[in-house]
Amino acid sequence: MLNYSILMPFLPRRPEQVLPYAALVQWTGASRLWQGQSLLMEPFQAFSTAAGAGFRVPTGLGVALMPLRHPFEAAHQVKSLAMATGESVVAGFGPGAKVFQQSLLGAPYKSQLTAVREYLTVVRGLLSGEVVDVDGEYFSCHAQMGPAMAPPVHLGLGVLRPGMARLAGEVADVAVTWLTPAAYLDGTVRPALREGAQAAGRPVPRISAMVPVAIERPGRDVSEFVMASNAAHMQAPHYIDMLGKAGVDIAGLDPRSAGRLMAESGSFVFGSLDEIVKRFDEYRDAGVDEIVLNLTGVCNLYGPKAAMDDLKKILAAVGADRRESGE
Repeated sequence: MLNYSILMPFLPRRPEQVLPYAALVQWTGASRLWQGQSLLMEPFQAFSTAAGAGFRVPTGLGVALMPLRHPFEAAHQVKSLAMATGESVVAGFGPGAKVFQQSLLGAPYKSQLTAVREYLTVVRGLLSGEVVDVDGEYFSCHAQMGPAMAPPVHLGLGVLRPGMARLAGEVADVAVTWLTPAAYLDGTVRPALREGAQAAGRPVPRISAMVPVAIERPGRDVSEFVMASNAAHMQAPHYIDMLGKAGVDIAGLDPRSAGRLMAESGSFVFGSLDEIVKRFDEYRDAGVDEIVLNLTGVCNLYGPKAAMDDLKKILAAVGADRRESGE
């Protein structure tokens, strides 16, 4: 079954800005409220505030950046969020861009995969109540978290390319993807996830795909939406490389041409509601478990009200505009 969730389409500056989106999750069939890493208001605090206001919904972090916190602090924050909301948390982590690592740590991780493996190993051990005894190349921890009743926390890993996908198969519960076309998920990411999971003797992680989307309307240019939501990603080397592997070669293209190519490939979903649903069906057929609706482009160009309007229409089109009876 394909689930639909909601990404906060902007970075909140006040906690009350989260409430309409938490309410939308609580009152509809949307599965979870997600937010990416913010350097304004941390999603841990924003989601906890929403819970205190009465909107206790499942949450997702997609993704929290490792250089910002030691894995013990990460585990503590995630467990605190689950306790505050009373709902499950998908805690996605990622190393961030190398330039970001350099700016905070003095040098990027020499091995991104080793750093991620160490980080998630420590976080998982702590959340499981184990005595963690790890002396790693990048992260060390000799500690145990005190016992406390809390809803489940599912560890996620930001995944773009096969190497990280194989590692996710070994150590994560959820692979969190961004800008990844359905065909690339089916042909590249899923096989790598299965390979890693088989090597580790564990279940294949679920796939939560962050999908940028906008409804086509008169006067709307798809290239403007693509750039409004993903201009920075489309200039990052690791995203350019992933898109190239997916057959979406944007290197050297002008912004409008790159935006149109992104839409043609399904990296950005744009069209009528019927066309959007068909694109989402491709993700379902590719084995995606959860589509996280990303209306950032709409919000950046037309504001939060327009983004909320598109969200409601898309949820209705996929049949997730209301909760099932009895819930």
